[in-house]
This record gives sequence, C-alpha cells and structure tokens, in this order.
Amino acid sequence: MDKKNALRAGTLAAGTTLMMLLMSSPALAVTRDDGDDPGPGLSVGETLGYFVGIPIVLFLVIAGLVMVLDRSKKQETSRNINVRPKAEVKA
Repeated sequence: MDKKNALRAGTLAAGTTLMMLLMSSPALAVTRDDGDDPGPGLSVGETLGYFVGIPIVLFLVIAGLVMVLDRSKKQETSRNINVRPKAEVKA
C-alpha cells in the first residue's frame, strides 16, 4: 500500500511541476509591458552589497543587540534548591 501511495504522490508532484513549467512561458518576458521602465543594471559590487553584505550586517547587529541585552538581565539562581525527589513517597 505504501508503494502505491508513493507512486501516486510522485506522479502528482511531477504532473504539477510540468504544468507549472508549461504555463509560465519565458517567451512572454521578451515583450515589454506598457509603462515598463527598467533602470540601469547593478554592478557586481552593488549586487553583492545589497543582497549579501547588508543582510549579514543586519544579522550581526541584531544578534549583537540580543546578546548585549540578554547579558544585562542575568538572574542569580539559588544553589540551595534540592531538585532530587525523595525516594520514599507515600500515596
């Protein structure tokens, strides 16, 4: 029974993928739409800066803020708490 379900799921996934590929024809991207006015392209440095550099810097800033704010609120835990349950429990 599992083999049948796997075959059915694979067929459905392949069919869906094929239909999506056929429906999204890249040939339609050749003709320009009305009002379409693209700007100048980005250089390699600008592309890396926008899509790699800025996200890494933002991640580091957020992680640094979380670490700094977390250290300032450290609570002292009590060491005299016995967490082991007693062996003899009467019900």
